[in-house]
Amino acid sequence: MRKQGKVVRWKDDKGFGFIEPSDGGKQAFVHIKTFHGGTRRPANGDEVSYLESRDSQGRIKAEHVQFLTAKFALGSASRALMAALFFLVALAGGVALGIYSSPVLWLYLGMSALTFCFYFIDKEAAQNGRQRTPERRLHLLALAGGWPGALYAQQLLRHKSSKESFRAVFRVTVGLNLAGLGYLASDYSGWLVEIFRQLMR
Repeated sequence: MRKQGKVVRWKDDKGFGFIEPSDGGKQAFVHIKTFHGGTRRPANGDEVSYLESRDSQGRIKAEHVQFLTAKFALGSASRALMAALFFLVALAGGVALGIYSSPVLWLYLGMSALTFCFYFIDKEAAQNGRQRTPERRLHLLALAGGWPGALYAQQLLRHKSSKESFRAVFRVTVGLNLAGLGYLASDYSGWLVEIFRQLMR
């Protein structure tokens, strides 16, 4: 017999939480893998129906969980991907209009792919107890143009997405990168570009 309840104490970065039964009683442990037919991730306060069972230690857990209120909401990974793509498309438009040179776009694309790979490797290392990638390196990659890939990786991989101290520094790196990009588009960037060209000779 299916029961009804409300999601509480949900930890999105861990992918689990608890369901508080509507008729009272003990809370049931619930994992993200037990949700079916959803277009979004669970959140605290979501009303659900579920089948109650017990694990090998006799603890109550929920299975075959379904949302009671059907509503569409973009997941955090989808929103991050859309934001990253919007920026890259806007940058491509700037290249088409002659505001930026094409290597700038390729730099962001390449750095985003590289940064995503570093997040993936660090996520795997965290799960398997291997040596981690220093946070400073992740921030430097974002500052160098890889922040669109970092933004998507944080939400898709659920990595570094809930550590507020890391997120605060990440936001600063994005701001600095965008400020630099804006400066390159200004009338005052010509001397900087010329110095760069001279150094590259």
